[in-house]
Order: sequence, then C-alpha cells, then structure tokens
Amino acid sequence: MNKGSKKTKKIQTKSKKLYFGKDVHDSIVKYQEANVAEEKEKIYTEEIRKSFHKLAENLIFIHSFAKDPEDFQNLKLDCVSFLYETLEKFDPKKGAKAFSYFNVCAKHFLIIQTNKKNKIRNRSVSLEDFSHMSQKDKSSIENYRVVGSPAEHMIFKEDMMQMKKVLCIIEGKVKNANEKKCISAIKTLFENIDDLELLNKRAVFVYLREISGLNPKQLSVSMSNIRRYYKDILKNNEEYRYLFTGAE
Repeated sequence: MNKGSKKTKKIQTKSKKLYFGKDVHDSIVKYQEANVAEEKEKIYTEEIRKSFHKLAENLIFIHSFAKDPEDFQNLKLDCVSFLYETLEKFDPKKGAKAFSYFNVCAKHFLIIQTNKKNKIRNRSVSLEDFSHMSQKDKSSIENYRVVGSPAEHMIFKEDMMQMKKVLCIIEGKVKNANEKKCISAIKTLFENIDDLELLNKRAVFVYLREISGLNPKQLSVSMSNIRRYYKDILKNNEEYRYLFTGAE
C-alpha cells in the first residue's frame, strides 16, 4: 500500500424498516386465508392495523386533507375503518402489492370525503346579507327548508341531552375495564355524531372498535352488558322509557 493512500472506512447503514412492506403484504394474505374470526382479528390487530393508521396519517398530512386536529383524527378513523372493510377485496393473485392497492383505495376515499365536505361548504349561503341576494337565491331559500323547525331542533337537542344523561348513568354502573372503554367510545360517538358519515350498523361497530381499542368479541360482550344496563334504566324510569320508546 502506498504511504500517501488513505484508508477508507466502510460505513454500514442500518436499513429502515418500511411501515407497510412485504411483511404487511404477507399478513394481509394470511388474514384472507384465515377461517376463524378470532385468528383474523389477531392478525389484523397485531400485524396490519398499525400500518393502516400510518398510511391514513401520511396521506392526510401530505395532501392536506385535514388541518384541524379533530378533523384529522375523525378522518383518519373513518379511513382506517374503510380500509378494514376493504381487506377481503384485495387480490394478491393479480400481482399488485398490498401497499399500492390500499394506498390507492385510501387516497380515493379521502378525496371523495373531502369533495363531499367542499360541496356542502360551497352550497352554504350566508343569510346575513339577504338584501343583496338575487331573486332566484331568495326564492330558493324561502321555498327550501334546510333545517327543521325550531321546535324540532329543540326536541332533538333535548333528546340528545337525555341520552347523554343515560350514558353517564351507565358509565357509573359499569365496573369491567372493557365495558368502561366501550361506554367511553359510545359517548365519543354521540359527541361527534354531527361530523360522522356512518352509513350502516357495521360502520358504527368498526368506528367504536377503533376508538375503544377492543377486538370484536370484547366489544360485542361489552355492548351486550351495556344494553342490559340501558334496559334496566328504561324499565325503572318512566320518563326515559317514554322518551326513547314512546311506551307508557
């Protein structure tokens, strides 16, 4: 070796593990092949769910789908719920990678939700400057009921307040840790009900599961116990029984 030559030290860099790599792809395939519900839930919770959360977070942040922290969290949970419901639709035999497939699915979902919100926002008309509106706009406002009557609105608000009181009563009765998580998730759902677009019972169930962190079996058992508390309250309280069932 020449005296003037310098020794070069080879620096080994530790490769960074991808949050949605081949291991997650394989887990999704394994999830689809599993026949037992408990096994599928275990695979999703331990091997897939975290990647779905990270994927939704990255897309929302990169494309600025939501800037407000509360909107960000609600949109992320909705997106993760959507990806969970899409798990069975992925076909690994077509040669696509799971990341590419679910990345496109999540992006399309977020775009659709954002467009819906923008459309609603653009349809909103300020009534503060009614005198400067066109005759067409005035007629549209006068002929179209955007909201219910003040009486209907008041009744709805009172019903919601009463339901929240019932939930607080149930919260004071439950002792099991899973039941406490479940009732807390239900209260969160009621507090954000105006901002949610839950189309069916399954979507509500998935949303509650994401908030509570419980698996389907734990959530189902907790819901059954909470339902029993709810029925007992209605049975022993005439005001609540009439309010929620219309029965004397």
